[in-house]
Amino acid sequence: MPRAANDPSFFVQIVIYGLANGAIYALIALGYTMVYGIVELINFAHGDVFTLGGFLALPLIAAFGLREDQSTGLGVYLVLLVVALIVMLLTGSLNVLIERVAYRPLRNAPRLAPLITAVGMSFILEGLMYMWQGANNVHFPDLLPSGRISLGGSASIGAKDFIVIALAVVLVVVLTTFINNSKLGKAMRATAQDRDAAQLMGVNINRTIAATFFIGAVLAGAGGMIFGLYFNTVRFDLGFQSGLFAFTAAVFGGIGNIQGAALGGLFIGMVKAFSDAYFTSQLTDVWIFSILILVLVFRPTGLLGMRVPEK
Repeated sequence: MPRAANDPSFFVQIVIYGLANGAIYALIALGYTMVYGIVELINFAHGDVFTLGGFLALPLIAAFGLREDQSTGLGVYLVLLVVALIVMLLTGSLNVLIERVAYRPLRNAPRLAPLITAVGMSFILEGLMYMWQGANNVHFPDLLPSGRISLGGSASIGAKDFIVIALAVVLVVVLTTFINNSKLGKAMRATAQDRDAAQLMGVNINRTIAATFFIGAVLAGAGGMIFGLYFNTVRFDLGFQSGLFAFTAAVFGGIGNIQGAALGGLFIGMVKAFSDAYFTSQLTDVWIFSILILVLVFRPTGLLGMRVPEK
């Protein structure tokens, strides 16, 4: 606290860290909110798909010959873009497979059955990643530029911070535009509003739900790779805490609401940054899950969510 009072630039620095963290949480939260909005399922395996995105990027980066000791340039960033596209395709395809094998057969079952299945899929993915990469933190190559721009005092914004925030904004804008204007996006919105009516109007429900799982995992895979590039480390159980934080962000913003999930992610990122800086990291989970409980008790529809009639 005294440091913040004597150095206002410290506050600015924490805001920047919070925005960068929040941008990553927002990408994960979008997957939660999209899936729940259509099939009313909390896909607890989503956080592990996020972690898998970071792990999948590692061998691809090595296969393309990228190393930390080489100078960065346009060519390196183009290769990273190619790697990101491959990772997004792989994680999206995996999530479609999970939906087809684990969730679709239980679509009309009592809600507890798919929920338990989602928890089971999370444990399966964590176990596979544990067998693949082990229990320790895995180093992720530092390939983003390290320059920083001074904002006055001791505050500065790094190129990494700017890239992470900019990428998250671009992906959210692209997703929102796609949902609002594309034929598939309209089918998603129709399915979320009334699945039976959408089917009667010719919407292919199975294809629409599979596409929702694919898009959500594409964003999670991108988030996993961005996390690795930003923090330069990944771990097999990273998706557990990150997934719970992102789920809280989705609930806070309004589960089923794209813009709400993005704003919720930024808010949770801020809460984490300020808790770590001004209090202690041991209390961060307390604040965040207290927010989750308070939102569920006093405003279950979230910040931007709308109350809908029971079907």
